Amino acid sequence: NECLILCNADLFLHVHDVSSAAPSTVTQIQPKEITRHSVSLSWPEPDRANGVILEYEIKYYEKDQNERSYRIVKTGTRSAEIKGLNPLTAYVFHVRARTAAGYGDFSGPFEFTTNTVPSPMIGEGASPTVLLVSVAGSIVLVVILIAAFVISRRRSKYSKAKQEADEEKHLNQGVKTYVDPFTYEDPNQAVREFAKEIDASCIKIEKVIGVGEFGEVCSGRLKVPGKREIYVAIKTLKAGYTDKQRRDFLSEASIMGQFDHPNIIHLEGVVTKCKPVMIITEYMENGSLDAFLRFFEFGAELRPRVSQRSQEMELSTRHCESSEMTARRHSGETSQDPGDKKNDGRFTVIQLVGMLRGIGSGMKYLSDMSYVHRDLAARNILVNSNLVCKVSDFGMSRVLEDDPEAAYTTRGGKIPIRWTAPEAIAYRKFTSSSDVWSYGIVMWEVMSYGERPYWDMSNQDVIKAIEEGYRLPPPMDCPIALHQLMLDCWQKERSDRPKFGQIVSMLDKLIRNPNSLKRTGLEGSRTNTALLDPGSPEWSQVVSVLDWLQAIKMERYKDNFTAAGYNNLESVVHVNQDDLTRIGITSPAHQNKILSSVQGMRTQMQQMQGRMVPV
Repeated sequence: NECLILCNADLFLHVHDVSSAAPSTVTQIQPKEITRHSVSLSWPEPDRANGVILEYEIKYYEKDQNERSYRIVKTGTRSAEIKGLNPLTAYVFHVRARTAAGYGDFSGPFEFTTNTVPSPMIGEGASPTVLLVSVAGSIVLVVILIAAFVISRRRSKYSKAKQEADEEKHLNQGVKTYVDPFTYEDPNQAVREFAKEIDASCIKIEKVIGVGEFGEVCSGRLKVPGKREIYVAIKTLKAGYTDKQRRDFLSEASIMGQFDHPNIIHLEGVVTKCKPVMIITEYMENGSLDAFLRFFEFGAELRPRVSQRSQEMELSTRHCESSEMTARRHSGETSQDPGDKKNDGRFTVIQLVGMLRGIGSGMKYLSDMSYVHRDLAARNILVNSNLVCKVSDFGMSRVLEDDPEAAYTTRGGKIPIRWTAPEAIAYRKFTSSSDVWSYGIVMWEVMSYGERPYWDMSNQDVIKAIEEGYRLPPPMDCPIALHQLMLDCWQKERSDRPKFGQIVSMLDKLIRNPNSLKRTGLEGSRTNTALLDPGSPEWSQVVSVLDWLQAIKMERYKDNFTAAGYNNLESVVHVNQDDLTRIGITSPAHQNKILSSVQGMRTQMQQMQGRMVPV
């Protein structure tokens, strides 16, 4: 049965049924044993598991740290022993469960305090000496805690910027940090450390669905002893490879193997002990996000599965007719006309925002791990049957696109110009902030249903336009709040761009307040292909059509506008290219200048009106 897409203040939007939903919250955590340096905990299964529980994740931190510095422990059972704790210290614990659909919410906080001395054995009384040591130790520890509290209070008086940097540093202490596999003297060591070796006999290659830079891309099945069979995507290394090609090929597995997040593509393992060398990943039924938005028919292709097993068993028949397209989607290659958008308009705005929220969550995870993607684009986002979007393509040495103009070559490799921040193009300075710029382009791709950024402009023209302050206009029917977030991501100064955590919070607010997504630009009109002009006059500084034309040095056309009945600015903001041609303005350069200014004024009007919309 197909399911409706639900939305309220607490639900993100994915197409799913009960069996594919994340598990409910763990309601209780019980202490089994508490010592000086450890706490043993147990908990019941969630009331609604919604599938097989794959693992539990325990988050814990010292109460005084207020969750700024936390650690994570994972277990496959409903109990865990947390070691390495400080004596006589209050700790706060949260637990959440994970199924194939992802993680559920963390439980509420449960607080337990470690002992100051070992507990006496059952049947033994505590001696006076032990009691004396206990009291003395308690006093000393209390004094130390008070001193630490005073010091921390003094440090908290530092500037806001310093405080934020410290908080980010504390947070990263509780999160894994990405390790660059190219720093290993022996690259094979990185593969052994981060990727699971799979016996080739467990893999059944069913068909070749495409060709990548290093070799063939296949679909198939993986059956590991003791586990159920699953569908997988298989990348193979072509025969006659060099040592460098093998190292570059496997580096992607060494990178993917370090990530564990529901919005990051999951590495199943590698085959390195026999030929062909293979990388095995989860299979994403709907392929790359850009192609999915352009070509897939909503309803027929997005039918929710009753269960994970039935989801896997239906793949072979459902995707036989589109193997070539699937190959291109898994390899990041698309060749179809971007204007052919069969799926255009099939999704609600809330669904699209839900997709963007998932991508943002995955990028926040990567940023927290100090990993910079460098090639974030809709072609590198994969979509499964539940509309879950996952960041993929961590192989930095591959050919970015077949189009020779798609990448601007500089010393050190190719750069996807249309998605890359200006400082990364000019100085090869890649950071999480440059990934934020790319994320803004991905937002634009999603809201335009796979439109090519900057259309048919050359790469050099794109670079020049960005340097001059031009930015992409809002796609047709794009909510003002979303386009403003795009513009925030495209700030020239990288320090002025939002962090991924802030982006996710903003999207959460928009999802909880759907009314904030109702105000759109370009309603009922075709997509505007003029970039936003940074030189457009301020709306508040012009009072007439003549003032506006003089400000943009187009006063020669004042009679054209007057004769056509454009007597006020409110009528001018609705002008399009056909209107300009009709009133006798035929110069392409002048048309573009006027339309750019009109779009700039329209955006200013929308932003002034949008400030009153609750977000």
